[in-house]
Amino acid sequence: MNLRNIAIIAHVDHGKTTLIDVLLKQSGSFRENQRTEERMMDSNDLERERGITILAKVTSLEWGETRINIVDTPGHADFGGEVERILHMVDGVVLLVDAAEGPMPQTKFVLGKALKLGLRPIVAINKIDKPEQRAEEVLDEVFDLFAALDANEEQLDFPVVYGSAKQGWMADDPSGPQDSMAPLFDLVLKHVEAPKAEEGTFRMLATTIESNPFLGRILTGRIVSGTATPNMAVKALSRDGKTVETGRISKVLAFRGLERQPIEKGEAGDIVSLAGLAEATVSDTLCAPEVKEPLSAQPIDPPTLSMTFFVNDGPLAGTEGDKVQSRVIRKRLYDEAEGNVALKVEEAPGGDAFIVSGRGELQLAILIENMRREGFEICVGRPRVVYQTSENGQRLEPIEEVTIDVDEEHSGAVVQKLSERKAELLEMRPSGGGRTRLVFNAPTRGLIGYQSELLSDTRGTAIFNRVFHAYEPYKGEIPSRHTGVLISNGDGEAVAYALWNLEDRGPMLIDPGVKVYRGMIVGEHTRGNDLEVNVLKGKQLTNIRSAGKDEAVKLTTPIRLSLEAALSYIADDELVEVTPKSIRLRKAILDPNDRKKAERAAKSA
Repeated sequence: MNLRNIAIIAHVDHGKTTLIDVLLKQSGSFRENQRTEERMMDSNDLERERGITILAKVTSLEWGETRINIVDTPGHADFGGEVERILHMVDGVVLLVDAAEGPMPQTKFVLGKALKLGLRPIVAINKIDKPEQRAEEVLDEVFDLFAALDANEEQLDFPVVYGSAKQGWMADDPSGPQDSMAPLFDLVLKHVEAPKAEEGTFRMLATTIESNPFLGRILTGRIVSGTATPNMAVKALSRDGKTVETGRISKVLAFRGLERQPIEKGEAGDIVSLAGLAEATVSDTLCAPEVKEPLSAQPIDPPTLSMTFFVNDGPLAGTEGDKVQSRVIRKRLYDEAEGNVALKVEEAPGGDAFIVSGRGELQLAILIENMRREGFEICVGRPRVVYQTSENGQRLEPIEEVTIDVDEEHSGAVVQKLSERKAELLEMRPSGGGRTRLVFNAPTRGLIGYQSELLSDTRGTAIFNRVFHAYEPYKGEIPSRHTGVLISNGDGEAVAYALWNLEDRGPMLIDPGVKVYRGMIVGEHTRGNDLEVNVLKGKQLTNIRSAGKDEAVKLTTPIRLSLEAALSYIADDELVEVTPKSIRLRKAILDPNDRKKAERAAKSA
């Protein structure tokens, strides 16, 4: 059978997963009356809740006499490590661009990786049904982007289709027939080359990894040469050519629609999953025992942000989760790093803590969210950037390219706030509909915690995107949080009357009846210093009553911080305590006397 391997790449929310839904339906992968969900490829709970793709996934469909393997990739910059690996498995990419927004930072990132590998993209301009669509301008912007990324002449001569994945059509021009995806299918068959099989025995580069309760470790990749059959002897070579392990393939699985089915033989050019190896991981070459040289694998971009994960040592530890021991947390983190090459885990000096480095706040927040759903209790420190040192000993920090679409009246406030955070304005131009597009180069340090501030400055109307740009010399001190916090001075349950009396001191972070302990953060202080308060003190009851004395206490609604907001809110001496039921903020040192000693020691040092 003829075969094509393609990936669909785009910026977050430009319609990749919706497009794959329609391609599967129109190719006859489902019965007419079969019930299907929206965004079928987003199988993970968090993906469905947040409406983003986190893990790259493969599906397969048939169009005429040809089978097409399609890879759905994440669109968020924090999961760029997934996209980089996936592009090695395919022979062509469909670059999806929103007809109103045009090329965005992640479009540039993934397209740059695809062009570097020599892939020839097909450009699909999606969401053409939007009233604010500007397809012709967007096509010019895409061409400029190709030129800016040093595309060769073949790549610059890209075919274009226009359409709406939501409405289920693509056409060669915007006014074409709006009835099916056939033009896109035909273009894939015509423009993307069939995979070429190399000479020699079995070789395959492991691109993704997952664990299965029945089959153990499953490695997915494209077979470069030879064939793979169940019970065949294989070995795994690391990137530097060392033998990682030898073993046998227990099962060869291929993608058919959304299902993975066992097959008797995997042939060169096909994307398959192999089970049976216990230690091989991503970027290893799985091959026949006689092969000596590994396949070349591109190094993954380095992590830019790190967080320290601590064992929960608070008074409420173990009351809401069942996985609290350091050995259990350690195993979970190292298992995650094995399957996700963009993450790096190391043990912190002093024990019972682990430094986890990744691409951004969202990637690390997703890991923490998954852990709390599995029953873990952990404490997490403030995100810190990963510095590097240049050859001449200069300190380098990660810089990100930030694109913000904002209403014109708010652009001044955004430029001012980001300038304070050492960002450099590169471009300011209208983006249609009375909105302005601002492009900055900003230090990653300055962006920690900025998104919530941006949304309040722009009344929730700004669209914020960021992507790693480069390591550049250290930009100097950046001011952190301006306010102090209110800290509980006792253990118990918060009382409404006490919270009501403290409202003059600043907004609260907790509700009445919530369990608190000494050292836990219960509110934000309106001034710059921290203040210890009593949230347990009830109203003194007497036998004398007077009119109006017993009115119900009316409390202002407390600030409810999401996990990402909590991580970016805390200062260096604070932690976020994460359990399956709660997200609490606390001081790293709970005892006030020990805290003062540590502050004095830090000042004298």
